[in-house]
Amino acid sequence: MAEERRGAWFGFGFCGFGQALGSGRGRQVHSPEPLRAPGAGLDVCRVSASWSYTAFVTRGGGQVELSGFAVGAVGGCRDAWASEELLVVLRAGPGPGAGTELQAWAPGSALRGEPLWAQTVPEAEREDGPGGDETQAGPLPLLPCARAYVSPRPPFYQPLAPTLRARRLELGAEHALLLDAAGQVFSWGGGRHGQLGHGTLEAEPEPRLLQALQGLTMAEVAAGGWHSVCVSEAGDIYIWGWNESGQLALPTKSVAEDGKTTSEASGLNEDGSEVKRVAGGGDGAPTPFIAVQPFPALLDLPLGSDAVKASCGSRHTAVVTRTGELYTWGWGKYGQLGHKDTTSLDRPCRVKYFVDKQLQVRTVSCGPWNTYVYAVEKEKS
Repeated sequence: MAEERRGAWFGFGFCGFGQALGSGRGRQVHSPEPLRAPGAGLDVCRVSASWSYTAFVTRGGGQVELSGFAVGAVGGCRDAWASEELLVVLRAGPGPGAGTELQAWAPGSALRGEPLWAQTVPEAEREDGPGGDETQAGPLPLLPCARAYVSPRPPFYQPLAPTLRARRLELGAEHALLLDAAGQVFSWGGGRHGQLGHGTLEAEPEPRLLQALQGLTMAEVAAGGWHSVCVSEAGDIYIWGWNESGQLALPTKSVAEDGKTTSEASGLNEDGSEVKRVAGGGDGAPTPFIAVQPFPALLDLPLGSDAVKASCGSRHTAVVTRTGELYTWGWGKYGQLGHKDTTSLDRPCRVKYFVDKQLQVRTVSCGPWNTYVYAVEKEKS
């Protein structure tokens, strides 16, 4: 069996608090750059980004390093999850058979002193997903037992019904998405932007099955600030919620006013590159703008590419294809789309950097206003 090729992390977007993001020059990075990790020689396997700081988890000893407004480091960690309210880490218990300890820290604590709270959690009785790839995002905020998750606001420990058999859980600004062991998707929380996908703008206090996706087996879920994405086992993308900045890849007024909108796949070259065109229907009528999509819509990537992974920022979306290409769209004010500019886009556009550098993207992890990517060199034919 061939040895796994060692890759590297790249970053782009907002770094106004000094986050280790590419070169770190200025307040923003507009094109992917190799990650300037805090601490020389760290082998980063996971990245969790909040607005003002980023948490990096390393292989081996499981070091967590913080970069940005929050700084500090701690060892013996399996995973970390960053939010503005809390930094959550999973650490090995104090002795053999002690299980895993969940710790919640104030981001500004520099991981010194005592955590805000700590709790021992049982080990997992599940698989983390196909392949066991160490570079994919960790299970937090879903706990290893898969029967509870951690919330950035009290009560911090949130139990889940055992019947849900959770495999992955994602939190948006006001809503939650859960993928179960059978590939079904549940959502709950605030729904005023259609982010729950139930066809209404109503809130849901408890996990509710997405009826529109029944019969389809999902492999990935991702929650943006107020939008949602899931990827099926067949590689199809379903997307719903708020489209204010084009994050659903549907026509939006704000992007059209910037003169950058292209709402159909025919507006792309065969290589997936951008073609400028005026927003409008085939009969000359204005293209209808979509502000809210309250139920899942099927999204086709250019060239019929199949998706395997997805991640969402506050108002942008990133997808990795089966062939290792990265597509991004939505809000681009800080360069978080990686297209060498600050343009917002309401359709998928391939990030050319990785194609030009002969790199295959393996995973993507979005912060609210930035994007982190893990890529490996393409095999030489």
